[in-house]
Amino acid sequence: MRSVRPAFLSLWTLAVAATVSAFVVHLALRGRTVQLGYELGRARQEQARLREVHRVLELEASSYKTPERVEFVARSLLGMEPPPPERIVAVPAVPAQAALDPTAAPSVVGLNGVPARPGPP
Repeated sequence: MRSVRPAFLSLWTLAVAATVSAFVVHLALRGRTVQLGYELGRARQEQARLREVHRVLELEASSYKTPERVEFVARSLLGMEPPPPERIVAVPAVPAQAALDPTAAPSVVGLNGVPARPGPP
């Protein structure tokens, strides 16, 4: 039998060590991939939950903007009632041409028909 050369033995040891190292790195990366997959699944579930919460909150917010809801809150929570007829002040309509002309000074009428003082320019 011929003796095994020391150079072959050292190369064989190096090849086995490299193979084992590559396998260990592969297992570590595979484990990290699985862990990230679980985290991604949890994040997607949370995203779906938050989208549903957002949808519900938007529906709730839009229900608060309805005239019926505003009236209900005004009457029940704030104790408001419709104003008596003597408190209602009619505001004359602005002609379309005057509304388009920015240089025209609108006449402002305050309460009780008294002209309001113009503010600072």
